[in-house]
Amino acid sequence: MNELARRIDAALPQTQCTRCGYPDCARYAEAVAAGEAGINQCPPGGAEGIARLAALTGQPVTPLHPAHGIEGPLTLAVIDEDWCIGCTLCIKACPTDAIVGSNKLMHTVIEPYCTGCELCLPVCPVDCISLEVVSGERTGWQAWTTAQAAQGRERYQQRTARLAREQLEHDQRQEAKARMKLADLAAHSQHTDPAVLDKKRAVIEAALARARAKRDAA
Repeated sequence: MNELARRIDAALPQTQCTRCGYPDCARYAEAVAAGEAGINQCPPGGAEGIARLAALTGQPVTPLHPAHGIEGPLTLAVIDEDWCIGCTLCIKACPTDAIVGSNKLMHTVIEPYCTGCELCLPVCPVDCISLEVVSGERTGWQAWTTAQAAQGRERYQQRTARLAREQLEHDQRQEAKARMKLADLAAHSQHTDPAVLDKKRAVIEAALARARAKRDAA
């Protein structure tokens, strides 16, 4: 990320809501810095957010683009625990790990970590999540503090790192399992036909080769 993108990212409220059309605030900042996205695509930042980006980029202030939503207050996700079925879909969707719970057990929101991104709403199969306004009539950046934005960024980065680590560990386990089978394929197969075993060996070797290539490219 270049210096302009870093400054733009620092001017965003860090909800990680994706309403701008990008996967996260950092990716949107990079797109704005590269001239690939407008400065008026962040509903949580609202009019003040647009003014901040205009000052950083030298672009004129324009109204928030309606395709990305409207400026609104800071909200908090609330789970109706009587209706929650413990599906974990909201946990997987939350960009700041603000929802805790386990499979088939009740979930709950850690209030200070919720950015009101709304990403948990569409994935809930029983519509047990609602939003509560927690900033009164204040909207856009008036509803946020710099400390809240910094925390949102930090929580998102921690979650991203955790997911990458878990994926790496999963890939390593799968690769170790494949190598174990390859070392003694006959003992790990119900087939005894040499031609079938050769075909399975080729499939496993190809999978290992793809894993190596993916690891080298990372």
